[in-house]
Amino acid sequence: MKRYSAFAVAREAFRHHTGWERAWRRPEPKKKYDVIIIGAGGHGLATAYYLGKRFGIKNVAILEKGWLGGGNTGRNTTIIRSNYLQDPSAAIYEKSRSLYETMSQDLNYNVMYSPRGVMMLAQTEHEVRGYKRTAHANTLQGVKTEFISPQRVKELCPIMNIDGPRYPVLGALWQDRAGTARHDAVAWGYARACSDMGMDIIQKCEVTGIRQADGRVQGVSTTKGEIDCDKLGIVVAGHSGVLADMAGFRLPIESVALQALVSEPIKPCMDVVVMANTVHGYMSQSDKGEMVIGGGTDGYNNYTQRGSFHHIEETVRALVETFPMISRLKMLRQWGGIVDVTGDRSPILSKTPLGNCFINCGWGTGGFKAIPGSGFGFAELMAKGHSPLTDAFGLNRFAEGRFIDESVAAGVAH
Repeated sequence: MKRYSAFAVAREAFRHHTGWERAWRRPEPKKKYDVIIIGAGGHGLATAYYLGKRFGIKNVAILEKGWLGGGNTGRNTTIIRSNYLQDPSAAIYEKSRSLYETMSQDLNYNVMYSPRGVMMLAQTEHEVRGYKRTAHANTLQGVKTEFISPQRVKELCPIMNIDGPRYPVLGALWQDRAGTARHDAVAWGYARACSDMGMDIIQKCEVTGIRQADGRVQGVSTTKGEIDCDKLGIVVAGHSGVLADMAGFRLPIESVALQALVSEPIKPCMDVVVMANTVHGYMSQSDKGEMVIGGGTDGYNNYTQRGSFHHIEETVRALVETFPMISRLKMLRQWGGIVDVTGDRSPILSKTPLGNCFINCGWGTGGFKAIPGSGFGFAELMAKGHSPLTDAFGLNRFAEGRFIDESVAAGVAH
């Protein structure tokens, strides 16, 4: 794999850009792999990457029924933060945030990480108490956050109206090293690195069955034939329940659509990410000038990847009071992603009742920010049988009542 650099760009300019290689190979599947990962989204690709980088497991196939990064990885609003309340959550999200900071250098691929800062507005007295509690918890966890005043909020985001008649801004939980990254580039960077290690990324390859014998996984049936494996990782977000059913067990999750939209591009006016949980809305400005807007999940189970008018109207109506300027903008496009949600709003990274089969799901609305930390911990779980980052997120916690309640931090805030 040729390294990307300013010198490489200059060299190829003189060659009329005819010397660039494919970013990743397009192989046909082999008969058997040490590990098969189902799902070539951010989490699946990150898992494969860390299996190779940390544990030397490179005979790996990543199977994708569509195209690489075409699911939630390419359908989110790119927010990265780690200011969660519970210790296990803060640990895995902070690991993820720290890996994002060096990802471009580690992968030799510019993921456009921007530590612009994320604020979560407190617009009720209940939220003030809740965010102050989270700030104290983050201090004990070693996660740098602070609760800031309304005046500081206005300084950081001058376009905001902090004196709204219904929901005045009473302060905010502020994490200055949080931010955003380019979602497609994260998937492409991991894919390029995995392919360079000899792993096979096989697109347009739908898994139609999971073969097993004596309580252990044997391989998968796909639209490209039978493929054997020693270990299997299921990392398919909203379709996790479908794959779990093929493997013979059930998951305590529900799949719902999460919608978002972007406005027409405008001049730079906002260089932070703002989340307003009371009114179910959040907003940032992309590098192209679009205002990226999203809200809560749909109120019913579904697998749609389309937007809907009523949800946009509800989200934008709520945000207009806090950001009056957006009332004059036109919508450029909208979309939906399928998220899988657990009862405690925390993920599942776990062994399963089927031997040598592992599941990574339940990230709900917070999957993108967790990609590198999830891959780091899940790879360790698959390679060694346990990981300090994932031990608390096992399936057995639901039977034992060990819930990791992040309903406040993750239910709406993305």
